[in-house]
Amino acid sequence: MNVLVVGGGKLVYYLSRSLTGRGRRVTIVNRDRAECTRLARKLDATVVLGDGSDPTVLEEAGAYEADAVLAVTPNDEDNLVICQVASVRFEVPRTLALVNDPDHQETFKALGISAVSPTQMLSRMLEQQMAFEDIDQLISFGEGNVNVTELTLDDESPVVGLPLSEIGLPQDALVAAVLRRGRPIIPRGGTVLHERDRIIVVTLPDTHEDVLRRLVGASHV
Repeated sequence: MNVLVVGGGKLVYYLSRSLTGRGRRVTIVNRDRAECTRLARKLDATVVLGDGSDPTVLEEAGAYEADAVLAVTPNDEDNLVICQVASVRFEVPRTLALVNDPDHQETFKALGISAVSPTQMLSRMLEQQMAFEDIDQLISFGEGNVNVTELTLDDESPVVGLPLSEIGLPQDALVAAVLRRGRPIIPRGGTVLHERDRIIVVTLPDTHEDVLRRLVGASHV
């Protein structure tokens, strides 16, 4: 898989190191000559000096052969242009842009550009963790569109003693696993939840809060 990464700084270094470590062929486009030299010395990647928003530079970097383009510069407008050029002119099948200002994310989506806003993702995770004291672990992935939550049921939980089939969770929510006295259980509809069960719940952002309320009770909010 050929991945074209446009940008600089520590994010590009660690991202490219991770990708090459997984066997991806990585080409980095960076406009700073000194940084290009450092990246070329430290990484098993091809490094191209130039402006990644320039179609000529992208073509020289191998955009026609790229399977994915990642635009992670500090400038949202540049990231938008890079992804648009990669998608429209070079027909790159996958593009992803870093959105530094979360207010720009809707604009990216409206233009058909997949975008990730670290600020929005961290803010959402923090709010969810603060809202529910019984959450022990919260992971957000899929551009912040999927939450995986680990929580412990206590004697006040409204679902203790009920089988999963009677809890009435939304269709886009799932109790994926139960840990009971150190023993993992892959639950079915007839699995009855017990006090002190640790459960793994998969939800979408729109239903996340409602699902947690159903599982741990409103008194924990």
